[in-house]
Amino acid sequence: MFCVLAFTETLKSQLTSSYYHQKEWERSGKIYERLGINFFRKVLVWIGWEKLNKKANPIEKNTNVLMNLHYQTKKSELGHVIILLIVLGFNVFVALKFGALKSLWLLVLNILLNLYPIFLQRYNRPRITRAINLSKRR
Repeated sequence: MFCVLAFTETLKSQLTSSYYHQKEWERSGKIYERLGINFFRKVLVWIGWEKLNKKANPIEKNTNVLMNLHYQTKKSELGHVIILLIVLGFNVFVALKFGALKSLWLLVLNILLNLYPIFLQRYNRPRITRAINLSKRR
């Protein structure tokens, strides 16, 4: 995880791939709401992650800060995608070597610690984009 964090933090790319664009099926975020993203957000608040994140990256009503936040969501999503794929590889290995039941805990943790954070970034990014557009109009 530390290596992926170091990689994404030193990354100089603007992450402009079409992967980061909102897809038609993602419009309005209903799919993520059905998958329980609002519950996941409440869990993050409950465990204190939101407070730590806000302290490290305070949000202001400033276009540049919002644009940086937008970029940070892409970096965070990239990091979680990389870790998700690595852990998924280990998950398949454990399932084949020791059985699917023994790998179930790894799959559940991978979903909670990597897939849902990806969902959260994809859910938040269009909202941040709208805030940036509103900020630019002023």
